[in-house]
Amino acid sequence: MADSMATRALWLTRPREPTFRDEQVGLPGDGEVRIRAVASAISQGTEMLVYRGQVPAGMALDLPTLAGSFSFPIKYGYALSGEVIDVGDGVVDLSPGDPVFALHPHQSIALAPADVVTRLPGGLDPTQGVFVANVETALNVIHDAGIRLGEVVVVFGLGTVGLLICQLLGLSGAGLVIGVDPIAARRDLAERLGTDVALPADNDLVRQVKELTGGRGADVAIEVSGAGVALQQAIDVVAVEGTVVVASWYGTKPVTLTLGEHFHRGRVRLRSSQVGRIAPEQSARWDYRRRMATVIDLLPRLHLGELITHRIPFAEAAAAYRRVDERPEEVVQVVLEYGE
Repeated sequence: MADSMATRALWLTRPREPTFRDEQVGLPGDGEVRIRAVASAISQGTEMLVYRGQVPAGMALDLPTLAGSFSFPIKYGYALSGEVIDVGDGVVDLSPGDPVFALHPHQSIALAPADVVTRLPGGLDPTQGVFVANVETALNVIHDAGIRLGEVVVVFGLGTVGLLICQLLGLSGAGLVIGVDPIAARRDLAERLGTDVALPADNDLVRQVKELTGGRGADVAIEVSGAGVALQQAIDVVAVEGTVVVASWYGTKPVTLTLGEHFHRGRVRLRSSQVGRIAPEQSARWDYRRRMATVIDLLPRLHLGELITHRIPFAEAAAAYRRVDERPEEVVQVVLEYGE
């Protein structure tokens, strides 16, 4: 195998300006893995905040595979699937030819620490491997929400993560799962994939949820839309002593909430969910390795292929970003494909 291999890497030179850079990837060192990419996913949430320049410029990068800074230029992305080319010393559980997922930016040949690389189950469409990070996020949200058998849960935002959360709620024993999204195509998809009811995000939403719950309201609301108005609706639809789990990251976007009415008198609980941490009440039994093993076991049980609305060649990545940014009503998951 060649000591050094040419690669094309996607960088953001400034907001909404992606560009390719030709780079060289050397042999893997101790604890490293070299990967040939098959596909990578564009995140509608965090990654689009980066793309639009809506992240605090001085914020530290949180993955060893990222490069640059949030003040631009930056090489960003965290959902790449591919095949192992070779491994460095000390890597014992990955071998050349293994299908893998990596927390790595969009790049044709990638070098990554083995601890951000996960072997995919045999027989899984490698393109579907790009969902590993999103399934991990969705699982973490379910754990943070503490869903109990028979409870009513409202999910705000039926993008990729929201649709995965809805599917996992069905496996967790939720009694009624209600999805909310302003885009009709996403609501239709949610119901086809098993969500009990999907509603538009309009002024009648609170009344409709009350009707569906006998006037009580939802036990839990999960906000994964990235829209401040949805966070307010999430507070408004939960029952007294209900819980709102905030899974969205807003970056520098301000959010204004009305907290003087139902939130206060109803003793509504707001909880942040962020995949970088394990819920403290579970930390004695769960760690990152166990959570990832659970994700890998879940992949064959979830509807993943149906979430991919666009498969776009890596060379056309700029157009892919524009589609996600400017025409969100047309997309759920956009996947970049690398071909040969």
